[in-house]
Order: sequence, then structure tokens, then C-alpha cells
Amino acid sequence: MTGATGCRLGILIGVPSTHLLIISDRAALSWVVTAQQMAFPARRSKTAQVLEEGDEAFLYTTRGCFRNPTRDIGRVIGRARVVGPVGVLQVPVVFGERTFTEGCRLEVSGLARFREGLVLRDLVPRLSVFPDPATWSVRMRRALLTLPPGDADLLRTELEPLLFPYGKAVEGYRWEPASA
Repeated sequence: MTGATGCRLGILIGVPSTHLLIISDRAALSWVVTAQQMAFPARRSKTAQVLEEGDEAFLYTTRGCFRNPTRDIGRVIGRARVVGPVGVLQVPVVFGERTFTEGCRLEVSGLARFREGLVLRDLVPRLSVFPDPATWSVRMRRALLTLPPGDADLLRTELEPLLFPYGKAVEGYRWEPASA
């Protein structure tokens, strides 16, 4: 018999992890939020396999996501749950010149208003996932970052007051790319 805590006969099984999903492109951000999916390039497929159904995910936009890194700040902008396994996408997704061949379904439960959210750099000294605060941004040059439980608790607590229900905030994230 399995209880709500994920324990079966006293053995811990299937305990969900928490991850930061790192999004560095505005078109990709719109797709992730509106399609409620995350995609990964083929070269990151091994990294993506750490995501499991039931895992918690925070959506993070890099300071370059909106193509103006001198103005924009990296922010945690949403909270989601992984609701499907990572697998090969039937139709690869293309953003710019990058092709994403694998992905998983998400259920986004809350979003900050568009271009708002939790400024991650302000929390870096309090997050153990960044052992050297001076070089923290180096760890953000990937598709996802698994968070220790204490860091997940801190992000959850700090982000919660900034979140709106998905249905109330998603429209701000829908846009069509400008035609050339």
C-alpha cells in the first residue's frame, strides 16, 4: 500500500525532486508556458532524463531571454509539475536555429505577471546549489538545474506571493514572433 508520502512498506520510493527549468529565448518561453511542455535539444537528452513524472519545476527566464541582457534580469516566473515522462517529441520544436527533439508535459500552476517574478540573483547567497556566489551564473548555462530540498523550499516561499493562477496570467505570455 502506498501512502501520500510516497512510502511503500517503510521504503521511500518515488520522492519527487525539484528543478529549475532554464529558458533563454522569448519564443521558447511563450511555447513552454502556453503549450505547457518543456523541450530539450538532443545534446541535452541525458540531462533531461532526470525529470520524472510528479517532479516540481520552477520556470526561470535568463537575463538574455528577451534579447536585452543589459536591461533584463534573470527571474523565476512560474511553478509547474512534470505530468509526463521525458521522451522524443513526435514533431521537433524549432526556436531560431536550435532544434529541440525531446520533451515532457507540464502542468503550470502559477505564473508571475509577464516580465516580473522572483529575481534569482538576490537569493544566490542563500541557495546551496550555488556553492560559490561569485560564479553562480555558470551553473545556469544548461537546460535544467536540480535543486536541493532546502533551496526548493526557499524558492517556493519567496515566489508564492508573486504567482497568479495559470488562467489569469497565461495571456501575457502568448505572442506571435514578429515577421521579418
